[in-house]
Amino acid sequence: MKRVLIGWLLVTAACWLVLGLLFASVIPGGLVTILAASVAASAPLLLLLRGFTRRSYPRRSIRLFVIRPFWYVQLLLPFVALAGLAGLVAGAAAGAFNASAHQWALAGGRGAVISVTTVALLFFLAGYLGSRRLVVRRFVASIPALPDAFEGMRIVQLTDLHVGPHTPRGKLARIAQATRDADPDLIALTGDLVDDYSRDVEPFAAGLGRLTAPLGVYAIAGNHDVYAGWTEVRRGLEAEGITVLVNDAVPLERRESRIALLGTGDPAGLHWSRGGGNAAAPDVRGAVAAARTMVGADGVLIALAHNPVLWPALARAGVDLTLSGHTHWGQMAIPGTGWSLASPFLRHAMGEYVEDGRVLYVHPGTNYWGLPFRMGTPPEVAVITLRRGEAAFALEG
Repeated sequence: MKRVLIGWLLVTAACWLVLGLLFASVIPGGLVTILAASVAASAPLLLLLRGFTRRSYPRRSIRLFVIRPFWYVQLLLPFVALAGLAGLVAGAAAGAFNASAHQWALAGGRGAVISVTTVALLFFLAGYLGSRRLVVRRFVASIPALPDAFEGMRIVQLTDLHVGPHTPRGKLARIAQATRDADPDLIALTGDLVDDYSRDVEPFAAGLGRLTAPLGVYAIAGNHDVYAGWTEVRRGLEAEGITVLVNDAVPLERRESRIALLGTGDPAGLHWSRGGGNAAAPDVRGAVAAARTMVGADGVLIALAHNPVLWPALARAGVDLTLSGHTHWGQMAIPGTGWSLASPFLRHAMGEYVEDGRVLYVHPGTNYWGLPFRMGTPPEVAVITLRRGEAAFALEG
């Protein structure tokens, strides 16, 4: 953490130095104003560090008007500084044989900064509008050995909600209503239900805690639920009547037929002990073994696993359908091409995968994390209908 902070400070200082070089001579206060702006823009980091060590709980106003602008600035700053340097060089080259070459250089740098900032603001605005959307997408998941009694069973999957006091209540109401309208037999909450603090389970419960389904509402741990303090988050979810599955399983029964639903822990629990994080570490073998005691060696298994990196192990263990999230599809994607910002980092980053008769769906998330930004990957309520047939996962109709 210390190395990360030092690296961040050095990069940030270099970026502000570039801006100071370009604008100190044309703004009131000169370098003093630039220095004050850099301190004001970086100060929210202290709030983040205090909250991360659980010594404070940032309320809605702090998250919206202090922490969020901080993230916008930190994301924009390196691009603006690089553009300024490029404009500086281009301006110097253009005015190389002019008596006021340095003025050409400064003008080029300033013009580049203003241009990139304008484009970035429009880009952020488009992403913000995308984050305000909510789509209901209906899928069919085909499982070869699905019992007839489960033909047509509907699962609503919500994931990566990242709920906190800053999450608009109206959006949570829309998610809840879309879930009810789908008339699900089962609701699956596949992790990252709260933002970054255990008390975030309070607004989550207020907005989505009253959801019900005939076969139950089930939740698993995501990495942010672990970071927030898994013991308290789990307690809050269970207080709302939600069944939490961490390396555990339950039988699902319809008309004397049975399949099993299992939930894994999250890899974050392997290296995060604070707040009961170790208790949420994944145990794929244990979860599958628990499910097998309920349905036998040939029974159908459905798994909830927040991080899709667990899918290969689940597939090898015989899990027929795995529902995941975690990636957000990078919050920016080109779905028709199979590309997202998450694609370079994960083998299974977005959408559906079928390998050796086993199926995975990586949900794009029902909300956002960090900045309210989504482009090409709107927040989703997934309605999944089970059918008997050759292993597949596809849009309904």
